[in-house]
Amino acid sequence: MADRAEDKAEEKKGGLWRGLLLLLLFVWTLRSLIVAPFSIPSGSMLPSLYVGDYLLVTKWPYGYSRASFLFGFPPIEGRIFADLPERGDVAVFRGPEGNDVIKRVIGLPGDTIKTRGGALILNGTAVGRTRLPDVVVRVSPNSPCRSVGQDGSGGLCTYPAFRETLPGGRSYTVLEQVDNPAVDDFGPVRVPEGSVFVMGDNRDDSADSRISPALGGMGFVPVEALVGRAAFTFWSTDGSASWLLPWTWFTAARFDRIGDSH
Repeated sequence: MADRAEDKAEEKKGGLWRGLLLLLLFVWTLRSLIVAPFSIPSGSMLPSLYVGDYLLVTKWPYGYSRASFLFGFPPIEGRIFADLPERGDVAVFRGPEGNDVIKRVIGLPGDTIKTRGGALILNGTAVGRTRLPDVVVRVSPNSPCRSVGQDGSGGLCTYPAFRETLPGGRSYTVLEQVDNPAVDDFGPVRVPEGSVFVMGDNRDDSADSRISPALGGMGFVPVEALVGRAAFTFWSTDGSASWLLPWTWFTAARFDRIGDSH
């Protein structure tokens, strides 16, 4: 009887371990090969993405590299099933400091990029740019007012906005606040093979490919560093919720942002 009880205990323990391993394999497969969550850490992609937005990032569009895999395992070299992003994609990639970063892909290998007066010039041709009404953002813990000359004391913050249209018709809204020659009059540079050039939509508040990694920017982003493509926002919060007050989880939600595709 004692032996039978011990056998059952061992069998139960073995079943628990198998279940745990299967769960870990499922999580690794889902997050490494199919889709993974990503939270927006800064305002560099305003007005497309707000701090407090939670996105799903699809993992297969650009193929797979070590940066794609949960825990960096397996540590493969290069990229398998590789495919380049399209200009205008909102992509997540592994930054120079090892953290995941999100920006918009502007240039592909071989492209020549420069900016003049904040306007983007791609392969010698000015990218379409149209003035839009100012973007108005409600001030909250996740959206402090970072617009030049404003303090958000009225509860709202406005940003000068433009519609930018890339070759092929991909368009999106960018913010331009001040004359900043360091980034507004950049280049020209040629994107090297095996790399892409990225920019934040909040052009004066983004450390991107216009700034070298030595100065806190991204520089050219190697394709091996690509993690995936932003798909849509599945949750958004203004940061005013308290974990101890469950009803605030819903009052803090920005329901109008949920479901936005990127």
